[in-house]
Amino acid sequence: MIETRLRELGIDLPAPVAPGYEYVAVAMQGDIAYVSGQLPRLDAHTVITGKLGADVSVERGQEAAKLCVLHALAQLRTALGDLDRIERVVKMTGFVASAPGFNQQPAVIDGASRLLVEILGERGRHARSAIGVAELPRNAAVEIEMVVAVRPC
Repeated sequence: MIETRLRELGIDLPAPVAPGYEYVAVAMQGDIAYVSGQLPRLDAHTVITGKLGADVSVERGQEAAKLCVLHALAQLRTALGDLDRIERVVKMTGFVASAPGFNQQPAVIDGASRLLVEILGERGRHARSAIGVAELPRNAAVEIEMVVAVRPC
């Protein structure tokens, strides 16, 4: 059980943050859940801001990526009612606010990838893109979205 695994790891999922604009946090289409981009927040506030390669280290970026994943799982728990409905994380896209010349986006997003596998085991292994961008909402250092295959109720 995923909730048991979270407890074993000492992880409490954050309260899901309601979208601030005109979109839904999770859109369901058949057995696929599309999780909107999640920011590295704590108590509804962005906690890791800035650009990788300027004011944010790779290690701090990995922490940001992990927070994004925890928010994505919180959104999934709300949408699905039970995280054990997750069959597999199919695809994760990580956006990294990057200073000119910074090219370690995959290392930053590895923080999120490792955490998903630590929590979900093989169900957490996924295809992935790690993309450097000039700016992210609320000056966030990282944003992560996911596509997840789910079991029916």
